[in-house]
Amino acid sequence: MTRGPTRLDVAVSYAAPRAGLPAAVSFRRWIAAALDGRIREADLAIRIVGTKEGRALNRHYRGKDYATNVLSFPADVADGVKLPKGVVMPLLGDLVLCAPVVAREAREQKKPLAAHYAHLTVHGALHLLGWDHQDAREAECMEQLEREILAGLGIDDPYMA
Repeated sequence: MTRGPTRLDVAVSYAAPRAGLPAAVSFRRWIAAALDGRIREADLAIRIVGTKEGRALNRHYRGKDYATNVLSFPADVADGVKLPKGVVMPLLGDLVLCAPVVAREAREQKKPLAAHYAHLTVHGALHLLGWDHQDAREAECMEQLEREILAGLGIDDPYMA
């Protein structure tokens, strides 16, 4: 585990109407909580999209023809590759959150919208760090870590029915 402050650069862009969406400062706070003690430096981007873009990205990168709540794109920069001006390592990757899907899920699950965004942001950040949920054991470990991070933010267990 890494100790000390995390140097964090989070760029948040909105490609969906901003009404009712969390502010960039909230996304940065959630990312900081997810990365705290796990990584010393990180640069990442978060993009909030509508259904059309979310569906296109999910179809192109995952072969699934529907918009999903969060997509994680870990950076994969080969050694010796010259980065564009202004891009510094460690480039952690990108998260894409689909606003209409997140809002629908929050309503269906009777969760506060901000809490659902926090959960999905933490979930996506953990994917960028290499966490996964391909089998039951991995899923339980990742879900427990999410619970702990969210509890530290004052957010209820997202997996409680």
